[in-house]
Amino acid sequence: MKKIFILDTNVLIHDPNCIFDFKDNDVYIPIYVIEEIDRLKNYNDYVGKSAREASRNIDSLREKGTLANGIINEEGGEFRILLGDHELEYLPDAFSKTSADNKIIAMALKQKNENKDTEVILISKDMNVRIKADVLGLDTMDYVKDKLDIITLYSGNRTIELESSKFDLIYKSPVVNYSLLIDEEPLANEMFKFTCGGKSVLGIYKKERGKIEKTVFSESLLWGINGRNTEQKEAIELLMDQRIKIVSLMGVAGTGKTLLAIASALEQVVERKLYKKIFIARPVIPMGKDIGYLPGSEKEKMRPWMHPIYDNIEFLVTNKQTANSNDTEKVIVGLESMGLLKVEPLTYIRGRSIPQGFIIIDEAQNLTPHEIKTIITRVGKDTKIVLTGDPYQIDSPYLNENSNGLSYMAERLKDEPLAGHMTLVKGERSDVSELASKLL
Repeated sequence: MKKIFILDTNVLIHDPNCIFDFKDNDVYIPIYVIEEIDRLKNYNDYVGKSAREASRNIDSLREKGTLANGIINEEGGEFRILLGDHELEYLPDAFSKTSADNKIIAMALKQKNENKDTEVILISKDMNVRIKADVLGLDTMDYVKDKLDIITLYSGNRTIELESSKFDLIYKSPVVNYSLLIDEEPLANEMFKFTCGGKSVLGIYKKERGKIEKTVFSESLLWGINGRNTEQKEAIELLMDQRIKIVSLMGVAGTGKTLLAIASALEQVVERKLYKKIFIARPVIPMGKDIGYLPGSEKEKMRPWMHPIYDNIEFLVTNKQTANSNDTEKVIVGLESMGLLKVEPLTYIRGRSIPQGFIIIDEAQNLTPHEIKTIITRVGKDTKIVLTGDPYQIDSPYLNENSNGLSYMAERLKDEPLAGHMTLVKGERSDVSELASKLL
């Protein structure tokens, strides 16, 4: 049965193309949402970009009819902009009549009252909007098109005990047909730890060849550090394999995901010269803000937000050079002045294509699937991109461990030969850090 879906502003920001995803159902946008989109479109960040894209999508529909009267899509669903008309009368006195959220709820309540034979559902990524709507007897739900189950999310690796005859195949040969070791075909670039009688060997499945290759880089020393556990060694293999262009690393604080990404970047750019420059970014600016309002030069404004990145770089440089802090700072400044290293807010990548670079996007769990797609489509020729983050540490009020862009990307690209994923489990900072990550 056809339903009426009323969309909150945050749904359009999360996915500007969402208006095309409801098939033969009706999609209504309250005029208050259009006003919020108009305000947000001026922001110099991904919120602003999404707002502008959502506006363009809505504007494109005007060619097919009048937004106020409704436009019918090819499947019979109607798209309409709802104009205000005494809808605030549906709100109890306890609800503020000036709140944009409450006005949107009021419009949904009015539609429910006027369409008694049709199910009216308010879609919002704001849990408090959903709570208030539910209290008022309105059906409501999260936008779940790109939502995953973090519990069953692809981890990127498996440990398999082999009988001795099979183990000898991979132990003694660099390449083995997967069917000689396991029954079902693995996913592209899936990592394996094969064990037998106290021995172990790491392998990676290459889908285009149908073979499991013994790892080449897992024991590599990257700027003075190496993998301290199985997952870290497997992550190094993905990071150092030039055939893999997109890598996602997940893990709680202290698992080494960002440190390994930066170490592999320095190794491949500075030492091996496989790429021309390192570009490191993180979504450090609060939603709707820009660094322009902060005092100081661009670098001075950025430094507090990017401090965790510089901490990792300083550790690696010191570890590599066995240098004092002054020498470390000189090395970093030298890398930046030579154009080998660039640390920037994520908003600066907008509109740019970065060829022959090694890109690291830290804290990627704070990005939407749409933002992740936008970033990856900016990757230039012969460039590698690594996204790191912890899906359980999300700052955005409209994302969670299931709906964030990092989780979405890892699941959607899990069987692509150009992509690899690893979930890091064991913390390598301290017992206290690991305990806090697990229990607090």
